Amino acid sequence: MNTLIAVGVLAVIVLLAEIINLRKLIIPLTIVGLLGILGYTLCTIDVVEAHYNNMIVTTKFSSAFTSLFIALTILLVALSKDFYQTQFSKISDYISLKLFLLMGAISMVSFGNMAMFFVGLEILSITLYILCGSDRTNIKSNESAMKYFLLGSFASGVVLFGIALIYGATGSFDLAQITQLTTSNPMPVWYALGVTMVIIGMLFKIAAVPFHFWAPDVYQGAPNLTTAMMSTLVKVTAVATLYKVSINLLHQMPSHYTTAIVVIAILTMTVGNIMALRQDNMKRLLAYSGISHAGFMMMALTALGSATPNLFYYATSYAFAGIAAFTVLTIVTKGKDNEHINNFKGLGKSNPLLAVILSVALLSMGGIPIFAGFFGKFFLFTEAVKNGFITLVIFGVINSFISIYYYLKIIILMFTTQEEEEGTTTIQVPLSYKIVGLIAVAAVVVFGLFPSLVLGLFN
Repeated sequence: MNTLIAVGVLAVIVLLAEIINLRKLIIPLTIVGLLGILGYTLCTIDVVEAHYNNMIVTTKFSSAFTSLFIALTILLVALSKDFYQTQFSKISDYISLKLFLLMGAISMVSFGNMAMFFVGLEILSITLYILCGSDRTNIKSNESAMKYFLLGSFASGVVLFGIALIYGATGSFDLAQITQLTTSNPMPVWYALGVTMVIIGMLFKIAAVPFHFWAPDVYQGAPNLTTAMMSTLVKVTAVATLYKVSINLLHQMPSHYTTAIVVIAILTMTVGNIMALRQDNMKRLLAYSGISHAGFMMMALTALGSATPNLFYYATSYAFAGIAAFTVLTIVTKGKDNEHINNFKGLGKSNPLLAVILSVALLSMGGIPIFAGFFGKFFLFTEAVKNGFITLVIFGVINSFISIYYYLKIIILMFTTQEEEEGTTTIQVPLSYKIVGLIAVAAVVVFGLFPSLVLGLFN
């Protein structure tokens, strides 16, 4: 709870800094503040607390994911100065929106009451609607915001209807009471219907098949930094929330529910990868790649409870690799009217550092040893095999090989294709982009070499 309050106070301070004309201090102040909050959260990760009649419940699960969210937000905020340099007069608005989004994310993994869950979901969604349309002069950004607003609002409505049905069946919004009732008493049919609606709404948020159709268009149209946040922080938040909801609400679901989850996971990773093969736009490629990774993370739903450390490890490795990839994409496509993969031709020659950062990120997402992405998949596959989901693991392995193909296609393009235009100058990379890119890939490598640094948070 203290972490949530601290982030809220920091967001207000950012807005006040603009009023008293301290605009240049906003980003350093935000980063320092978030680092302090991150340190406090990590130091209190073993503390279990409940606040305000279980509205917010702090556990190892919530504290671990909260720490990840804060770390990702720090990296995204660090990129903001150069990204918003043409709109620097509005920097306080963009930074505060990111902090409010972080508050929503924290609420979604810390809720102990279904009302708080929905509040967190709406805080996160509304800030994203605004950030998607923040480039007001770009028609694609406006289109992205409108599509996400309409479809996201519909998904939120489905979640709210599901919560209402759960309340009708149990007479409570409190998660602990709902769990106790469903484990000891038979539930009416509308309980299962309500849980199904909540699950469907969250599947939309993680862009799982068949609720994935919005993601490529929204990702492509949104500003790059917003897309980076949606692909990493928001997706990881939605997956973690889906996992928490599933642990607490699935006690009286029909026996074939798990089969449905397995089928959706297989379809999600397969459709995402097959569609990514056909993309020549880097943002759309990463969007479909993110869809496939959502399918991999859904494998944790087949081992509720025991897969918590493995899900967190996979989410951490994917999120840091995604930040690194979008950092390079943003600087390479800066000043260009498209994100075509041909923009990356000869990057290994024009800027080896960016090429290496992007290569490490893509190799990790593809599941190549020694990077964290490999061990993330390995841990989830191992857990699935223990629980007898052999078919799911087989499809996971096949999809890993498919993803490696299109990731390697980009890497080969960077290192074997020469720049076609004569006189092309070396890409000028701001220091903040270098630092964020290096931190992200360093995390991918270090967590790959020492998985216990992440898994140990749950011991």
